[in-house]
Amino acid sequence: MAPEPAAPKSLADPAALAARRALLGSPHLAPLRDLARTIAAERQAPVPDPDPLDGGVGARLLLLLETPSPAIFRTGFVSRDNATGTAANLFRFLAGAGIARRDTLIWNTVPWVIHAEGALNRAPRRAEAKAAAAYLEPLLDRLPDLTVAVLAGRFAGEGRGALEAFRPALPVVAIPHPSPTYVCTSPAVAERIRQGLAAAAAHLAGPGFTQR
Repeated sequence: MAPEPAAPKSLADPAALAARRALLGSPHLAPLRDLARTIAAERQAPVPDPDPLDGGVGARLLLLLETPSPAIFRTGFVSRDNATGTAANLFRFLAGAGIARRDTLIWNTVPWVIHAEGALNRAPRRAEAKAAAAYLEPLLDRLPDLTVAVLAGRFAGEGRGALEAFRPALPVVAIPHPSPTYVCTSPAVAERIRQGLAAAAAHLAGPGFTQR
């Protein structure tokens, strides 16, 4: 496995991006990439790959965002290393929570791109959310070690019922979306993200964990 980046936005470097793409054949990604290709074919829209440096099918923490941002046209990854403010915030918040990268899978509630290349990002529509719900169970089936799910933002949070229906015993933690648009509105937003990720880290650590 390649060394983990020490700072956010590392995939802005073409050499780093090429090195990451060279890892796409890793076995821990294969079932998730197959799902991404199925979704892309059915929705007739691009679906980014999970980051090879993350946990893939061995992930114990699923972090659901909203929908792929325009950045995926540059990298092709759902990654905390993309050169966006949201990804940079995720990089810092996850590191601050002490959550091991190999324990995480970052995915999107609506996993395909919903806007044209060059267009601004937008919120998913109800019809898109309904269509995306069909892909949640196949995703969960590929994550046998899943221990906790983190729903980032209001839109992801609306899928809590479906998630709990498929995995009734799975702990679910809701946090604000890590976009700078939200994080910069109030110090309380960042604190809620930290608290939520601390709770997720406690689930990963097990029942004997004591938060310091």
